Amino acid sequence: MQLSENIKETYSGQYDSESVEWRKMGAKYKALNIIELSKHIQFRNVLEVGAGEGSILQWLSQSSFSTDLNCVEISESGIEMIKSKQIPHLNDIVLFDGYKIPYPDDHFDLVICSHVMEHVEHERMLLREIKRVSKYQIFEVPIDFSFYVDKKLKHFLAYGHINIYTPGLFRFLLQSENFDVIRDKCSLYEDEMIRPFYKNNKVGFLLVKLKHLILETFPFLLGIKPNTYTVLTAKNDQKLKIF
Repeated sequence: MQLSENIKETYSGQYDSESVEWRKMGAKYKALNIIELSKHIQFRNVLEVGAGEGSILQWLSQSSFSTDLNCVEISESGIEMIKSKQIPHLNDIVLFDGYKIPYPDDHFDLVICSHVMEHVEHERMLLREIKRVSKYQIFEVPIDFSFYVDKKLKHFLAYGHINIYTPGLFRFLLQSENFDVIRDKCSLYEDEMIRPFYKNNKVGFLLVKLKHLILETFPFLLGIKPNTYTVLTAKNDQKLKIF
């Protein structure tokens, strides 16, 4: 299985210095979610699949999350930016084809895959590779679902989001591939992540905050429509079974 050429070309030059600060800010919260879900578990070595420009790894390194960090990434510009950061404890930095992870079975204690699955053409193929090389996994995905999500096709494709999830749908995907869900978390974006999109729209910002208040008041609703969903899993040795 190979990445489509048009997608490969798009991502090869995806990362530039103009987007670094915003990505770094978002990565801080992604790293905090990873740390929260994995507390009380020690990981000897860690691989991030789809590391982008390395901001999550940078935050994890600063937090002394692991002394053996590694990553694979499809974007050549991303790889160059990761290298330029000179992140302590980051060892392997590998350009890969989007599906084949070049490590032996059970090589890593933990694989991190944060805001990647929504971009992947063949989700189950990548999930099986992640499962093959790791004992534990942490996934985070944006929750883009709405009942009229098809009306926003151009919007989400502009972000490269070709898969749409709810927390329940993502758990279904993982459990059907025999990942055991250990802990999970539904999150809303922090104010500093939202404000750049509403610089000249105070009413829009207040409406978002009202929506967040409603979701926080009713946990059942938050479990359906958070901004992001993060989950810690462990693999089991079963194969996909249907019928």
